[in-house]
Amino acid sequence: MRHTQIFAITLATMLLAAGCSKPGDAAVGASDAPAKPIAVVDGTAISRDVWNLYVKTRHNGKTPEDLTPEQRSESLEELIGMYVGAQEAEKQNLGTGEPAARVELMRNSAMADLLFKKLLEGKDPTEEELKAEYDERVAAMPKLEYHARHVLVDDEVKAKDLIAQIDKGATIDKLAKEHSKDGSASQGGDLGWILPGQMVKPFGDAVQQLEVGKHTTTPVQSEFGWHVIKLEETRATTPPPYESVKAQLGPLVNQKKFEAHLKDLVKAAKVERLP
Repeated sequence: MRHTQIFAITLATMLLAAGCSKPGDAAVGASDAPAKPIAVVDGTAISRDVWNLYVKTRHNGKTPEDLTPEQRSESLEELIGMYVGAQEAEKQNLGTGEPAARVELMRNSAMADLLFKKLLEGKDPTEEELKAEYDERVAAMPKLEYHARHVLVDDEVKAKDLIAQIDKGATIDKLAKEHSKDGSASQGGDLGWILPGQMVKPFGDAVQQLEVGKHTTTPVQSEFGWHVIKLEETRATTPPPYESVKAQLGPLVNQKKFEAHLKDLVKAAKVERLP
């Protein structure tokens, strides 16, 4: 059996999604009678819901009935092994501190996700909502995109020397091919057309302050090293057609609705924020 693999893949998702139940806490059916667990491990019942979910996750959507007797037996032993391992971890008090916090965080995230799905179930965004979201996104887009070149080196002294060479007539594309450690060196430092949000902040700030045809007069430091940058040209950004992004707008609209719902719940809740 591959217990180590199964623990790594499914322990958090399976137990958080379905939970470990005590005897008598198994899922209740239409008749309100407790469903018989698939197994009981040292007094902890493994419910049929957990068993079905485990098989579904472990076997790509299949049900226990879809498995061969050998597969069912192996999967059940894996699941029992998971519970035994979890119980031993509890005995050793391993579920405290950060591990416990992580489990709590994952559980609450999963429960909030269930609320999200229930809140928006069968409520697709209207055309008006989609278009409003599109207009808002377009309005927030940068108005310009930039065509730039750069040379990236490891130290400021080297970058200053390159700037001095450019001031004396050297071309940045030639210097990039000779000195840049960036992947664009073979293209003479050409980065093509880029939006501000696609650049690391110090680089983006410098590019937006340059005049077309000019280069930075002082080196620009980023997490990657020291840059010498030249702005080749700019052009107005062109928003994508509404129809081409319409399918991506629905989740954005739904997320905003859910966030608004959560804000209302927070307002109604008794919350004490402590220092």
